[in-house]
Amino acid sequence: MQSVVLKGTKDGYELILKETASLREILVDLKQLLEGLGEESEKGKDQLHLNVQMGNRLMSEEDKNDIIKLVDDYENLVIDKFLSNVITKEESAKIMAQNNVEVMSRVIRNGQEVNVDGDVLFFGKIHEGGKLIATGNVFNMGVIEGIVQAGFPDDESKLIIGNLHTAQQVRVGEQYDIVADRPIEDSEKTVVYVNDLHVLSYGKIKNLKEINPKFFNRIGGIE
Repeated sequence: MQSVVLKGTKDGYELILKETASLREILVDLKQLLEGLGEESEKGKDQLHLNVQMGNRLMSEEDKNDIIKLVDDYENLVIDKFLSNVITKEESAKIMAQNNVEVMSRVIRNGQEVNVDGDVLFFGKIHEGGKLIATGNVFNMGVIEGIVQAGFPDDESKLIIGNLHTAQQVRVGEQYDIVADRPIEDSEKTVVYVNDLHVLSYGKIKNLKEINPKFFNRIGGIE
């Protein structure tokens, strides 16, 4: 079996790498394969997009760059992405963080900034000038007089849920509101989200299914 197999898909082409092949074998077979593919591409003058399927193996960035350099020799061929059935420890840790909720009960004082990877359930207090910044959702059961952000740095699919009427500022992704300029209702059932127009909006937990169906299904609904 060749160490590289070309497969057509609806989105372009896949280069399937033999999992047990060495990088040297892959580069030799790939060069031979690309010469024929490059000629076909030249005839049509259309750019061919390639995804590299690595299967149950991982490749270093250096190995990937060797493959990219080889493909770059053919001006009508371009690699879109590398695909694998396995992930690195770093990627695994990132996924775990995004699916876990960190419980936090602490005081965040003026000038302090606390960053959280994933979701956070907050029972503490944020003083004016303090910041709580999460890459995931923020569930507030405490007192917020400072700044709170969900979806850092630019994920507008995240939510802030809880009583926020004393906050200085609320942010979701890159959207924000200064609460003094736009008062928020004194309620533990407030949901802060970014709407379809990319504007920060406010709703109620009872309307969560309409606000964010994906999140509603993830938590199994609300009684």
